[in-house]
Amino acid sequence: MFENINAQRFEELMQSLDNAVVLDVRSVAELAEGSIEGHVMINYNAPDFYGEIDELDRDKTYLVYCRSGNRSMRACMDMSDEGFEKLFNLEGGIQAWNAHKEKN
Repeated sequence: MFENINAQRFEELMQSLDNAVVLDVRSVAELAEGSIEGHVMINYNAPDFYGEIDELDRDKTYLVYCRSGNRSMRACMDMSDEGFEKLFNLEGGIQAWNAHKEKN
C-alpha cells in the first residue's frame, strides 16, 4: 500500500525521516520543469524500471513523484506489489511541489 500526500506533507516527511528516498519517476527530459533536491531518478516508462526498483532497499521510505502524480501513483502501486511497504505519492507531482515552494 501507499499513501497519497500533498506537497506540504511530502516536505515534512523529507525533513523528518532519516531513511527517506525521494524518487523521481519522470524522464530526464522532464527535469526542465524542476526537480526536488536530492532525488533519485528512475524513469517509470523505461524498459528497465522493474530491474532498477528491484535494486532498491525495501526497508527505506520512498517519497515518489512525477509531473502530475499519475505515473508516481502507478509506480507506487507497482512497488507495493514488489514488496515495498513505506510509499508516499506526491499528489499533483512536481507541479504541486513548484506551487507549494512559490508560496513558502
